[in-house]
Amino acid sequence: MNPTLHAVRLGLARGWIEAKHTLVSRQEITFTGVTSAAMVVVMYLQRDATLPGTSISLAAVTLPSVLGMLAAFNGLLSAVGGLAVEREDGTLLRAKALPQGMLGYLVGRVVLVSFTTLIRVLVVLVAGLVLIPSLAHTPPSGWLTMVWVLLLGLTATLPLGAIIGSMATNPQTAAGLSMLLTGGLAAVSGIFYPLSALAGWLQALAHVFPLYWLGLGMRSALSPAGAAAEIGGSWHTLETIGVLGAWSAAGLLLAPPILRRMARRESGSLMQMRRDRALQRIG
Repeated sequence: MNPTLHAVRLGLARGWIEAKHTLVSRQEITFTGVTSAAMVVVMYLQRDATLPGTSISLAAVTLPSVLGMLAAFNGLLSAVGGLAVEREDGTLLRAKALPQGMLGYLVGRVVLVSFTTLIRVLVVLVAGLVLIPSLAHTPPSGWLTMVWVLLLGLTATLPLGAIIGSMATNPQTAAGLSMLLTGGLAAVSGIFYPLSALAGWLQALAHVFPLYWLGLGMRSALSPAGAAAEIGGSWHTLETIGVLGAWSAAGLLLAPPILRRMARRESGSLMQMRRDRALQRIG
């Protein structure tokens, strides 16, 4: 069998095994439950409010934005955290020792992150169907748009998370960098309020990053009547495809060589040295 195809096959199997483990992991279930509950509470509080100057439910606009945020955050944080932790516990070192091991490892991470993202999106979406009755009338084209936006959003954020995770020196640094990045993006990306309410330079900044376009694409799928509240009164579908596609292409181009470089530098002695330094800081 071709070594590359064999590595991909092993990565798919590994990712599926890890994905199934998340379904019985108390920590994963708790995290999913808490984050989903927070999103549901926000929608519940907004259920009777409307966008200023329209009759559109504010909750109906917030839900798709939240789903886009979940996809982006899960892609970034899971890739960053998982890579940083598995660099320290020796998982990457073991993968490096196998033929095409890094490829299999990356495929497994993609499968795992995609699965956990799907679960979290479904949990919030089911709650949204209960709180927002109009969501049940979404046409098939809307659901198809939601799927391709989510897939493109994951490919735009996963490689970025892998790059950040590979550059971090330890899990604590990785967590700090990823939280700072995602928190900053959420603040200026129009997730919980219209982007038009922000200063012009902040709007321009938001247009550069994928989170705004993820939210915009999801709103176009699940809340099509809300276009009037968007900048220019349009969903900018072609721009959404272009920006998310550009981030995907850049990430897929840059992430593999950066990860290979990190893997080449990994060794048992370096891993032990980092552990010793961590113990010294604790002591």
